Amino acid sequence: MLKAGVLGAGHLGKIHLKLLKQSSKYELVGFYDPSAENAKKVSEEFGYKAFATIDELIDAVDVVDIVTPTLSHFDCAVKAIEKGKHIFIEKPITNTIQEAEELLELSKKYGVKGQVGHVERFNPSFTAVKDVMDSPMFIETHRLAEFNPRGTDVPVVLDLMIHDIDVVLSVVKSKVKNINASGVSVISDTPDIANARIEFENGCVANLTSSRISMKNMRKSRFFQKDAYISVDFLEKKSEVVKMKDAPENPDEFAMILQNAEGVKKQIYFENPKIHPNNAILDELETFADAIINDTDPIVTLENGTDALKVAHQIIACFK
Repeated sequence: MLKAGVLGAGHLGKIHLKLLKQSSKYELVGFYDPSAENAKKVSEEFGYKAFATIDELIDAVDVVDIVTPTLSHFDCAVKAIEKGKHIFIEKPITNTIQEAEELLELSKKYGVKGQVGHVERFNPSFTAVKDVMDSPMFIETHRLAEFNPRGTDVPVVLDLMIHDIDVVLSVVKSKVKNINASGVSVISDTPDIANARIEFENGCVANLTSSRISMKNMRKSRFFQKDAYISVDFLEKKSEVVKMKDAPENPDEFAMILQNAEGVKKQIYFENPKIHPNNAILDELETFADAIINDTDPIVTLENGTDALKVAHQIIACFK
């Protein structure tokens, strides 16, 4: 079992503490939180050991789980890496691209592994269909959330849209060619609603919309590729695959047949992949343990997190 410690015992930090405690792959050593009052409260309520300093916690573990505000990700990660500790770091990887690139170099220099908490990669509705995705050429995503003051210290692109940026980059095997975007600040100092159009060198286009002042929550993505349409509902944990194949000569009487102007007939097939319920946060933490133990690449590498951050900053630059 890998010894793990958590930096930050806020809303998400407490979830990570609980899951690490129940995981068979980690031994939870304890946590550090800069607020002595909060540290005392969490320690008394849940029984986790609270460390007096960041350094004491890092010295006591093999893996440092960084669940602090984005602005402090870099400093926490540097301390852990320089002591030879593996890092799991919540998304976005860091506040700036320069910081992310420095972390990449440091992780290579000290020979440690890092994973970024892009949790939607572990969402069962996505994992059920990701192997069906073959060169999607148009992608549309909607990630809408009801207002929550937590997270408004960063633009909605870094708070919400970055989930979809990472998912899109994971399925489109091509470089970004061009980005157009617009954003509107409604109640925060930074944009609360944003839309981005990402064009890739292979011709794929992704249209991403995010809002944190919606009347309802929505996390849906649609992927269009040759002869198939794939729908993923990250919130409801549902997915659907609609495939088109050449129609048989004698189709079933209930078959859905489409005929184009050239007379070519296609039959439509609907598939609802089996969804295997899971805890996505536990899965991302445990696959990271596997990567460390087996010396393999984590599912969401520091490079992946850096790529997503670069696209996010390109989108934000369009707002100015």
